[in-house]
Amino acid sequence: MRVLIAGFGPFPGAPSNPSGRLAIALARRRRPALAGIEIMSHVFATAYAAVDRDLRNLLAQKPDVILIFGLAGRRRHICIETRARNARSLIFPDVSGMRPERGAMEAGLRELKGNAPFTQLLHAVRKTGYPAALPARLSRDAGAYLCNYAYWRALEHVRDNHALVQFVHIPAIAVAPRRGAFKRRAPPLSRLVAAGENLLIALLAARRRSCAAD
Repeated sequence: MRVLIAGFGPFPGAPSNPSGRLAIALARRRRPALAGIEIMSHVFATAYAAVDRDLRNLLAQKPDVILIFGLAGRRRHICIETRARNARSLIFPDVSGMRPERGAMEAGLRELKGNAPFTQLLHAVRKTGYPAALPARLSRDAGAYLCNYAYWRALEHVRDNHALVQFVHIPAIAVAPRRGAFKRRAPPLSRLVAAGENLLIALLAARRRSCAAD
């Protein structure tokens, strides 16, 4: 079983992007449930050309599971995205300064639906512990920036095979302890890694079930 875990580097407005750190940290986890799993980690530059180039090379390794994280700094939930929209922002440039000339990525389609067991993944995150401090939900809006773009391209590439693809938006992480027992606190990276591990284990179990069914 081969797994690709990816995140993103900084982008305008987010000089520090925890999704890349999360992908690297999660790939280093060692647990019995991950024994025998070949895990690749990658941090995309937040640029359309980089996603196109790197994703093509990474998918040539034929991963069975593709788990991509992105930052949604204004959200307070872990968001398990259920679809990629056929839309790109014409306003916000990527890190190279490039803006798409067209909003749509492909004519004739409004969306690509994800192929992962979303409800099972949601339960897996909620089992991480501290549900009040680390809430999770399903989402139908992956945005119109590089997160949505990477999700679309990954789903597009696996149309003809059984690889599972999941994109997950994470909130900003805590950089220092905050005072105030009643304030909603940003989660530390370690807690997101634990949630990501549960997600990954659930994805691997689903992939094994689909292999057995074949």
